[in-house]
Amino acid sequence: MAKDQPVPFSHKHHVGDDGIDCRYCHTSVETSWYAGLPPTETCMSCHSNLWTNAEMLEPVRASYRTGESIAWTRIHDLPDFVYFNHSIHVNKGIGCSTCHGRVDTMPLTYKVNTLYMNWCVNCHRDPSKYIRPRSEVFNPAYETPAPNQDEIGPKLVAEYHVKSLTDCVTCHR
Repeated sequence: MAKDQPVPFSHKHHVGDDGIDCRYCHTSVETSWYAGLPPTETCMSCHSNLWTNAEMLEPVRASYRTGESIAWTRIHDLPDFVYFNHSIHVNKGIGCSTCHGRVDTMPLTYKVNTLYMNWCVNCHRDPSKYIRPRSEVFNPAYETPAPNQDEIGPKLVAEYHVKSLTDCVTCHR
């Protein structure tokens, strides 16, 4: 179920219909533990010309005028004792949609996977089942497992130097 947000942002529209890559808004996902939320200036790069009077976008325009960030409601909120690094996952071939689901089909974003420890550990035990070519990490429509996952998974694990990290201190700090 989608959570109420200050702006009813649609990944379906922006990613699915318009084809905007995840990295356009989530600029630090390849280099940081945090994927990042776009500054209002990113939204306004288009919305200063498109939907300029839409009532639903008034919080975006207000944020731009005042410099105050929009207070988004977190969809994926891990406990404070869990350390998660987006960059290591995407750089090792784990796609956004593996964890976040097909956001390109979501009119409003909702949580697809629990992100409970056992769910994460299943991937950490055997990453070859979930890994994809790096060229497909930001492709939400890429199917994991791929039809030839048994063949490409072990090859990608070796090529990307992926380890099966199941020691508790990997994520619990």
